[in-house]
Amino acid sequence: MKMTPVASTTADEEDRGAIGLSVIVPAYNEEDRLAPTLKAIRAHLQDGPAAWELIVVDDGSTDGTAAVVEAAADEEPRVRLLRTPANRGKGHAVRTGVLASRGHRVLVTDADLATPIEELALLERRMDEGAPAAVGSRALPGSRIAVRQHALREVMGRIGGGLIRAAAVPGIRDTQCGFKLFDGDKARTAFAGSRLDGWAFDVEILRFFQQQGWEVAEVPVRWAHQPGSKVRPNAYPRVLADLVRVRWHTYRRTASPARFAIPALFLIFSAFLYDGLWSDPAGRYLIDSNHDQQQWEWFFAATADNVVHLRNPLSSDFQNFPLGVNLMANTAMLGLSIPLTPLTLALGPQFTWAVVLTGGLAATAWAWYRLLARRFTRSRWAAALGGGFCAFAPPVISHGNAHPNFAVLFMFPLIIDRLLRLCEGRRIKRDGVVLGLFLAYQVFLGEEALLLAVTGLLLFTLGYAAASPHVAAAVARPLLTGLAIAALVSVPLVLGPVAWQFYGPQSYRSVLHGQTGNHPMAFLEFATRSLAGDGPIAASLSLNPTEENAFFGWPLVAFTVALVVHMWNRPAVRALGFTALAAAVLSLGQNIPLPGTDKTLPGPWRLLAEAPLYESVIESRMAMVCVPAVGILLALACDRLAVRRARSERESSRRVIGVAALAAALLPLLPTPFRTVERAPTPAFFADGTWREYVRPGHALVPVPLPSPTETAALGWQIDTGLGFPFPGGYFNGPWGPERDGFAGSPPRPTSELLRKVHETGEVPDIGEPQRRAFRQDLDFWHADTLVLTDQRFTAALRTAVIRLTGDEPRRTGGTWVWDVRADR
Repeated sequence: MKMTPVASTTADEEDRGAIGLSVIVPAYNEEDRLAPTLKAIRAHLQDGPAAWELIVVDDGSTDGTAAVVEAAADEEPRVRLLRTPANRGKGHAVRTGVLASRGHRVLVTDADLATPIEELALLERRMDEGAPAAVGSRALPGSRIAVRQHALREVMGRIGGGLIRAAAVPGIRDTQCGFKLFDGDKARTAFAGSRLDGWAFDVEILRFFQQQGWEVAEVPVRWAHQPGSKVRPNAYPRVLADLVRVRWHTYRRTASPARFAIPALFLIFSAFLYDGLWSDPAGRYLIDSNHDQQQWEWFFAATADNVVHLRNPLSSDFQNFPLGVNLMANTAMLGLSIPLTPLTLALGPQFTWAVVLTGGLAATAWAWYRLLARRFTRSRWAAALGGGFCAFAPPVISHGNAHPNFAVLFMFPLIIDRLLRLCEGRRIKRDGVVLGLFLAYQVFLGEEALLLAVTGLLLFTLGYAAASPHVAAAVARPLLTGLAIAALVSVPLVLGPVAWQFYGPQSYRSVLHGQTGNHPMAFLEFATRSLAGDGPIAASLSLNPTEENAFFGWPLVAFTVALVVHMWNRPAVRALGFTALAAAVLSLGQNIPLPGTDKTLPGPWRLLAEAPLYESVIESRMAMVCVPAVGILLALACDRLAVRRARSERESSRRVIGVAALAAALLPLLPTPFRTVERAPTPAFFADGTWREYVRPGHALVPVPLPSPTETAALGWQIDTGLGFPFPGGYFNGPWGPERDGFAGSPPRPTSELLRKVHETGEVPDIGEPQRRAFRQDLDFWHADTLVLTDQRFTAALRTAVIRLTGDEPRRTGGTWVWDVRADR
């Protein structure tokens, strides 16, 4: 319902436009801050060329705010006071003032004048150029922040700003800066139809301007946080709630509740799981990711740097300098890291990491939900349950700690939908082209996940052909034709990048990982992050918390078997059951251990272990193919329970038993929030820019010990310096030895090995002329300018080793020990 201000909201038409500028100041209990603000505004406008008015709206203050305004009005009649009998919110107060204004232009500014009134000239300049609105911004290059907010408030503001841009006002980076100048008539039109009384009124008004096609110019301004802000932590949820109201008002006539409720639930649940990360994206770390989070943040940062500097996005030499890293041969997810470059540049790769994980899980659930609702179920909530399982099943949650390429899987439901369209044989050319584009894009999201999905689809095809050969024969021709068209579209798009991956600089043949099959008992136990999970048991049956690729729990395994038996008459169910079983057996690896014994059986993975592409796959990940197969089965079962009505007491009892069994199978698997810890602070040597004195362009900084898959702190330091320097070593996959096998980290050199051993043991070996000669050769190879040692385990031993190698004592600066080796080369 539209709120009507207590004060008059109209003015005589003859007075409209006679006043050049109306300044609106909302005020609630601003007795202490308002007088200087009014004085500053009056002083600035006093000598201006246009007539003006200053309207203060007292929003039900309980202090002396009104008296302050009345005193100012006694001195200057162009100051007006409007009062509301009760506190209704900032949006209501601004609406009251704007609708009572008479100015050709209307400026809305906060009572604390966090943006100085002198910045008005910048906004007027943009409106003189034709923009109907000019809004101050704290988020643009050129914005000057004199006093910053609390770090948590800034993080919350960034998160909220990102959501606001995505949901309501794309293109406007700062909607909440309280300094906005509008065309008067357009502002009064916008506010007359506004509904929000709270903090999010800005979003509603700016969205109205965009919907009308009226340009909103964003202008960088000066801004300083003022003590005594009325924005409290509970304001953020209210703003988000108002944001939902804005979107809901737009679509309420055409949208069913489920259309928005289900994806909203997915997003809320995903945000709940990553709550610890969102509390401070730049300061929190997913502890179960080991060192992978640091690696992924570096991938996002390096990709963004390549894009902004128009460099090859498939490579970077900031790690493993001077040889570099083949990003296409690593899990850089260029399909997301490239389009998310603006987000990375604006808010940092840590924020991008949180967005990719949170949004990726929610988007995956939503994509599966849409597929299931369109193709498999009549009940939307049955489709939601199946979609939620596909995104939040234990194997996916395990990878949600550290491997977004195995957690962000929203493309696969889209690919499956296109394959089903091809089977219908209606628009083969169009669907083949679209499928080809989808497959090409997935290559840049995750090739190993695509390989596993293709394997799962082949298993399903075999199962369905056996269950219903006549149907399989009927769809074979249009399907194969569409696949051929998809290949013609996708192969040219990915040929260059894939050639770079396998034959370009720092490419490798296959990844060395040994035999990593699942233990059979892993399917019956519960994952670490499941509600019924047992960390020690899961650890004994998996590589680490990021590779718990089975762990469906015995209740779900039993329930799935019962489902397949109960719905055996349906060919799709038989095919899904076969797919899940075959994938589970393949995931057991080349040698299947017999529980309770020390014996093994040969596994069918032996048939694939040496096959091209499969040789690099961690075989336990084949169990992830079970997730969508089981998810679709669950959706079918839930749909039957939701849609079929009980016609007898016996059927009613069966339905109750079915619901209870479904709950017993799924409740133990509910994921719990990911654990986070506080990051170690970046040494001042890097944070305050001291490193610039020691590293020349085109030369390297050498951390001691060298960065490696187990020592990744230097990647964070490099990110915090804006990728200001390269370093040797690092955490990536690259070639190893004459066979160019894939290996994590850079090949060892004499100096890197010496420092690694000192770091691991705390013992300094004998260092003579051979070691120093090798050290100088390594410095030449690395183009090293300086060596940096931070405080860590065995710092004294590492310092002694480097002193003996260089023959020089280090300099203590910025919390680090620094050896300048430029003069030695």
